[in-house]
Amino acid sequence: MLLSRLADMTSPHPVRFGVIGTGGIAAAFTRDLALLPDAEMVAVGSRSQSSADAFGESHGIGRRHATYAALADDPEVDVVYVSTPHPAHHGAARLAIDAGKAVLVEKPFTMDAAEALDLVTAARERGTFVMEAMWARFNPHLVRVREILASGVLGTVTTVVADHAQWFEHDPQHRLFAPELGGGALLDLGVYPISLASMVLGTPTDITARSVASPTGVDAQTSMIFQYDSGAHAVLTTTLWAAGSNRAAIVGTKGRIDIDSTWYSPTTFTLSIRGGEVTRYDEPHEGHGLRHEAAEVVRCLRAGLTESPIMPADESVAIMRTMDEVRRQIGLTYPPRDVTSSGHDVSDPGVT
Repeated sequence: MLLSRLADMTSPHPVRFGVIGTGGIAAAFTRDLALLPDAEMVAVGSRSQSSADAFGESHGIGRRHATYAALADDPEVDVVYVSTPHPAHHGAARLAIDAGKAVLVEKPFTMDAAEALDLVTAARERGTFVMEAMWARFNPHLVRVREILASGVLGTVTTVVADHAQWFEHDPQHRLFAPELGGGALLDLGVYPISLASMVLGTPTDITARSVASPTGVDAQTSMIFQYDSGAHAVLTTTLWAAGSNRAAIVGTKGRIDIDSTWYSPTTFTLSIRGGEVTRYDEPHEGHGLRHEAAEVVRCLRAGLTESPIMPADESVAIMRTMDEVRRQIGLTYPPRDVTSSGHDVSDPGVT
């Protein structure tokens, strides 16, 4: 019913989003969504009525739900955007899928590959849309980077280098340091360079990872080397300890792309061809950058698609398998916990 109502590029009906979660990334996404002419945020769901009401008041959202389930069941919602802390991604997304809603799930897609596969399988069985909200992939500069890669001008890609390094004062109450909320550098920040490597080189055949733990036991700094069948390497680093360059490079046998800081946000880059030709790219954009992933959801629904060819569901599962192996090597585990517990700062630094 959803796809039949929306699967028309000329449909006068806007795609109606509802958000589960009221943290920083939910607010940023809601602001960016307002820039799309054929989408609107119509509902919010939280763990309490007071939180839903406060978010709704701040963003002019009239439909406010005190539970995730109520948001998922709202008949006025077409797409559920899941922006909870990581451990609640699977449960919230599954509620939406089971309700027949299209689902956009914040990165990391889930806590592990088993949860990711469950969501993808359920969505395919239900015939509803599902996509990981890896917003970096849809930003204009990375769209252009993919076009350059497809042209073959770089030759054979040999190396991808990327870091995501931010400084956070150690605070056990902040979700980035809380094991029960899926804290640590890897899942929150490291997923960006891992996804970039996946976009360029696919799934690695060999993984080497090293890490240093924070006082709460989650990883504070993790470095990874991925190797591929082609012989290419990806060299990736993520840390909560210090603000890094946050740059990325894609190196080929005939040239290279150097993406400026902050590489996962809308930014500039340079294409250098062996022999001296250098081209600078500065792709225009409006807003923070989160609207581009929302625009892809709208495009797919209008086209009658249940998955995005730019961020395929199978790739999100494969990325989670890669992260599972990194976690195994660095000994990063998470305890069972009540994801509805309060007392933590659940804002999302990934949009900074």
